[in-house]
Amino acid sequence: MEIHLIRHTVVDNPENLCYGFAEMPLRKEYQQDFESLNLDEDFDVIISSPAQRCRLLAEYFKLDYSTDERLREMNFGNWELKKWTEIPEQEINPWYEDFIHVKASGGENLLEMQTRVLSFWNELIAEKDIQKVLIIAHAGVIRLILQAVLKFPLDNMFNIQIDYGKKVIVDVNEGYFSIKKLNV
Repeated sequence: MEIHLIRHTVVDNPENLCYGFAEMPLRKEYQQDFESLNLDEDFDVIISSPAQRCRLLAEYFKLDYSTDERLREMNFGNWELKKWTEIPEQEINPWYEDFIHVKASGGENLLEMQTRVLSFWNELIAEKDIQKVLIIAHAGVIRLILQAVLKFPLDNMFNIQIDYGKKVIVDVNEGYFSIKKLNV
């Protein structure tokens, strides 16, 4: 099975707001961003995060897709749509020190996000009749999938750059994985 993971294109976030579950619009030039994308054809299955910033890409290319809640970005709870600099230090500093176990206020921690993303991933790779898949998601989701495939420590997850509007291609063959392309 060949799995194409694509991150949504650039968002319009000039105030550097914290966002994950919250809807964040794409930049005004998003159609130009879409035109520059290199999407293959002939996908057996196309699945998108339900976030509008992901669904717009599928709709622009007139793709027959479904959504899955487990593909959402991290839930930052009460921090959603606040400036990072306005989140109280007593809340955010513990999270900065241990984002794996510490929850965003009213949100989730990385382990909880990992559980939901890997629930989706494990179901997908167990499918036997699918040859080619497109997943439209977020950087956090893609990093967690790569972490599961490559088995590196979870706290190193942010060391992998996942560019806006770029793909990662993973090949799954009889339980073995290979990263064919990154940020193409």
